[in-house]
Amino acid sequence: MSLRPIVTLGDARLRRRGDRVRTFDKTLHRLLDDMVDTMRDAPGVGIAAHQVGVVLQVCVIEVEGHLHELVNPRLVSRSGELEEDLEGCLSVPGFYAYRKRARRAVIEAQDRHGRKIRLAGTGLLARAMQHEYDHLQGELYLDELGPDAELIPAARLREADEAEARAAGGAAADGARSGDPEALAAVE
Repeated sequence: MSLRPIVTLGDARLRRRGDRVRTFDKTLHRLLDDMVDTMRDAPGVGIAAHQVGVVLQVCVIEVEGHLHELVNPRLVSRSGELEEDLEGCLSVPGFYAYRKRARRAVIEAQDRHGRKIRLAGTGLLARAMQHEYDHLQGELYLDELGPDAELIPAARLREADEAEARAAGGAAADGARSGDPEALAAVE
């Protein structure tokens, strides 16, 4: 297992639809292991194979201590109210934006051994599922932002958190404010 370089905005691989995985072997297992290591090191909540330069239908997501490896995923449903929250991406480093996503999502995929799996999630997990699925279709979270959307530098979010902590007597509640880049629904 090793860390792989993260591909950033401007790299054409991020705009390609991923190829389906047809062989579930050591090469795929190594890719998945490397993606998990790279995601955790970044740190992020998820990462798609495109983001490590491999244009395949593969992504990993880790929310609340649960790791999900998704191969050849299909987004079979999105439901619930659209929720707007800060979202970021390892391939667009240093920036966040408010993005609307469905509250609930369901994906059918395969695991690293080719077995069929189904993953349903709400909240942050649903947001991450939709974000990573978009990557596999060659899309970025920026693509669906409205014309008046603002890209917010991470430094500004940190400054806001520090000001909030000072106003609260010097201690942030628990670092889980949605604008905290370290605990953010940064999705990636």
